[in-house]
Amino acid sequence: MNKIITLSIFLLTLNTLSSLNAMKKDEIKLINTGDYESPYRVLTTENREDSIFLRQKCEDIDIRNINEDKDLHTFIYRLKKTMIAELGVGIAAPQVGIGRNIFLFSRIDKSGSPIEVVINPKIVAHSEKTICFERDGCLSIPGISGNSLRYEWIEVEYYDETGKLHKERLSGNSRKSDYTGIIFQHEYDHLQGILFIDKLCQ
Repeated sequence: MNKIITLSIFLLTLNTLSSLNAMKKDEIKLINTGDYESPYRVLTTENREDSIFLRQKCEDIDIRNINEDKDLHTFIYRLKKTMIAELGVGIAAPQVGIGRNIFLFSRIDKSGSPIEVVINPKIVAHSEKTICFERDGCLSIPGISGNSLRYEWIEVEYYDETGKLHKERLSGNSRKSDYTGIIFQHEYDHLQGILFIDKLCQ
């Protein structure tokens, strides 16, 4: 009896892993639509269908063969092109129609403010205290800004585009110096179907 239960659990686990968040055909099609060097169209709340999609919670990415995943790396490359073209400090996959747990953000806490890739992120701890971050904005909500409620610091875990696990503490809440932790929170929210307008404060 125990052997049957063990075998059942093994087969269930194997089946789950085999279908673990593999890219869907429509996602792969969207990723590869258009020229490799061209940015994607950014979804906005001004469009009803876009707005509905932006409110959906995203799925994790299978990172087991991340270095061989040509579609994922094409997506990362073009997502970066999109972020630069839109003059953003961050951009999340659902903002271009891909419902996956991945975003890019500017590491303004590092020299040269490099753009880094965040895959399957988790916020594992955060400050009890919150701040009202001034003039938050979003590429998907053009022409609008507002103050948003954010944690002073967060502890995060995520994978990069090579599959390396990162664990770090991000802080900063001033536009004059550093607000890396705010950017991360903003983009992380996108993966949960949350927009900055849901967290407005005074």
